[in-house]
Amino acid sequence: MSGGVGPVGSDITIPKEQEGIHKEHQDPNHHHSLKIHKIKSTFLSFPQLNSLAVIIILASSGMVSLEDFSFLIFSFIYLFFISKIAFPVKPNFSYPPVFDRKNKILRLYVHIGAIIGLYAPIAYILVGTYEGDKEGIKAASPHLLLLASQIFMEGVAFTGKFSPPSRAFVPVLYNSRRIFTIVDWLRTEMYKAQAQDSGGGSDMRVMVGRVLAVANMMFWCYNLFGFLLPVYLPKVFKMYYSGNKEKE
Repeated sequence: MSGGVGPVGSDITIPKEQEGIHKEHQDPNHHHSLKIHKIKSTFLSFPQLNSLAVIIILASSGMVSLEDFSFLIFSFIYLFFISKIAFPVKPNFSYPPVFDRKNKILRLYVHIGAIIGLYAPIAYILVGTYEGDKEGIKAASPHLLLLASQIFMEGVAFTGKFSPPSRAFVPVLYNSRRIFTIVDWLRTEMYKAQAQDSGGGSDMRVMVGRVLAVANMMFWCYNLFGFLLPVYLPKVFKMYYSGNKEKE
């Protein structure tokens, strides 16, 4: 999402550090500024720091499994693997953004995804902590952990050391994995009414949980099968391989 939140945020725009470097390539009179941008790109961005905090909190809470947490480590290792073996970065070649950053429809789509996938689940978990809805919190936490991990990994992928196909690997992989966690979340919410007396939360919370789980299922299924796979990936591969031909 916008600022690196979610599967279609930083993967469809150039981060500020990258954008600065791209502009400096066009203007050779700003060597000092270019050095500053390169130094800044070595530090974690604000969205990455926030996502890292969410990862640490959820991992220490015991609400997520070791399998979900280890997925972050696996994706980190595999990202470097495919960037070296399958899709290496071509030296002295600058990749343009895949989509126009000024596209208002795409910006709206990104913000909707951030609200549905990130902010609403965070609020749902916080309210659930107050109401004692342990079942709902445990069901929603894996999705939030994986989304926070995706935000962090998107920041890593856009440091300038990875090619567009390697960057695209992050949202596609995480979006695919999160659909399974959302299915479990949705199943838990649908059967929660039978366990309200045992800490399932209020009737209003049960309804909100169901709507939120359904909304996430619909949005991220469309994002994967209606946007990332049929639209985003073809553009990414076309850019990468056409760039290789031009270089040759």
